[in-house]
Amino acid sequence: QVELVEFGGGLVQAGDSLRLSCEGSGRTFNDGTMAWFRQAPGKEREFVGFIRMSGGNTLYADSVEGRFTISRDNALNTMFLQMNSLAVEDTAVYYCAATPRTWVGGARNDYQYWGQGTQVTVSS
Repeated sequence: QVELVEFGGGLVQAGDSLRLSCEGSGRTFNDGTMAWFRQAPGKEREFVGFIRMSGGNTLYADSVEGRFTISRDNALNTMFLQMNSLAVEDTAVYYCAATPRTWVGGARNDYQYWGQGTQVTVSS
C-alpha cells in the first residue's frame, strides 16, 4: 500500500521560514514526479511546485517562485519544501502528491497518490 505522509507544518509569523517534508512508503518514485499542492479555506486546491525525482528538475507556481524550493532525497523516498519569506496568503493545508510518471505537469489529475495534508498558518 502506497502512503505519503507530510511533516513540518505549524504556525509561524510573516517573514519566517518553514520546511515541510513528505515521506513515501510502499513504492519508490525514483523515476516519477512528486509535487506540493495547497488549499486555503474556501479555495480550490492549487499547484505549488513539482520535482522530477530523476534529475531533480523543478517547476513552481508564480506565487511562490523565488521563495519556495523543492528538493528530494531519493534514497529516503522523501521530498522537501523549503518555504522562505512566508506571507499570510501562504496559509493553507499543504499536500504532497506523487506519480510514477515522469512527464507530468501541475494538474491535480496527474497525481495518483496523495498525503493527508499538513496545516501551515502564517500570522501577520
